[in-house]
Amino acid sequence: MLIPTIPPRRIGFISTRFSTNDGVSLETQKWAHVLHGLGHQMFYFAGMCNRPPEVSYVVPEAHFDHPEIRQISNIAYSLKIRPFNVTRRIRELQWHLKQHLYTFIKQFDIELLIVENALSIPMNIPLGLALTELIAETGLPTIGHHHDFSWERKRFLVNCVSDFLDMSFPPRLPTIKHVVINSLAANQVARRKGVGSSMIPNVMDFDHPPAPPDEYTASLRADLGIAPDEYFFLQPTRVVRRKGIEHAIELVKRLGVQARLVISHESGDEGNEYRDHVRTLADMFGVNVIFSSDIIGDTRGTTIDGRKIYSLEDIYPYCDIVTYPSITEGFGNAFLEAIYFQKPLVVNNYTIYSTDIEPKGFKAIQFDGFITEDTVSQARAILENPVLGQSMAEHNYNLAKKFFSYQVLQQQLEALLVSFFGEGVGS
Repeated sequence: MLIPTIPPRRIGFISTRFSTNDGVSLETQKWAHVLHGLGHQMFYFAGMCNRPPEVSYVVPEAHFDHPEIRQISNIAYSLKIRPFNVTRRIRELQWHLKQHLYTFIKQFDIELLIVENALSIPMNIPLGLALTELIAETGLPTIGHHHDFSWERKRFLVNCVSDFLDMSFPPRLPTIKHVVINSLAANQVARRKGVGSSMIPNVMDFDHPPAPPDEYTASLRADLGIAPDEYFFLQPTRVVRRKGIEHAIELVKRLGVQARLVISHESGDEGNEYRDHVRTLADMFGVNVIFSSDIIGDTRGTTIDGRKIYSLEDIYPYCDIVTYPSITEGFGNAFLEAIYFQKPLVVNNYTIYSTDIEPKGFKAIQFDGFITEDTVSQARAILENPVLGQSMAEHNYNLAKKFFSYQVLQQQLEALLVSFFGEGVGS
């Protein structure tokens, strides 16, 4: 009997960076893993890239943190009237990037583009414009995988580039299929841009549970500065305002137990003012906060001074509770990670959690905008009786396997590819 198959395709992922353990890079890895399992080949275009050199094409100006791109953004999102020389430089960089995109497509014989956030969040305006024109000129099948949008971030609301935002973030072109990660984004894209989109949430490989800790991590708690008699709260996010880390600090303070709050990531592209605020608040409350991005990275390794570097996957098994008090999220990678490692977690009832996650039946220590006595009581009960936390974690894992697994992602990606190329016939 003949079985319908999708013939192997050469797929080009495009973003500002494929490097760190940010949400976009993590989800790209998951998509690439599933597509590779279906027989497709992956290639990468970015301003920074940690994929193998033989499948990568790096153009520094594609990175949002390139000095010229950063300068353009600083002007674009601070003024209401755009200087002529800024327009000229945007167009020059757009042309430069478009030439490289054409070379990338030709060099790797790309048949399908998957653009990761570069056509949704306008952190590199020239790259977005270059992509829009290239797709319009070539008609190349394209998936726009959108994680964040300009209208979701206060920093982009005052600007002098609304014409560019309307044109390219995201663009309206017949060969682009838009994919968003939550239902609210799907509604907003339809209302603001007049285009439909598919919703594919973030996923984890719930069919394959994580391996147990090995000898490498035996000294992890000590290396983080956590004493044997202290509880370990993990905040597995960047130090940016929308993560609501002050709520985690308040919770630890009100619990009144010996504990350390470990923050895994650095501030990233949004500056250090909020990090300084978190430090000050922790000092005021007398809460021990550890900023550990110097020894938590993408992979294991060694610092310049000889200390171990741990991956985020190394860290999760050792924590007692995961704190996820975000004010807003596109979906919630850290939420899924906590479930994957079967840890109880504290969650602020952010919009996407309340609309797309919690209704499926997930259980967490929830609060709605501020820490209550009930929040504290639930957290204390789990610390005092870990069996309660384990029961919650097992329930969540089974639900996530049903709704947010690689199997679900595979089905949705196959449907997208069929919509572009149709079904081939294999034996």
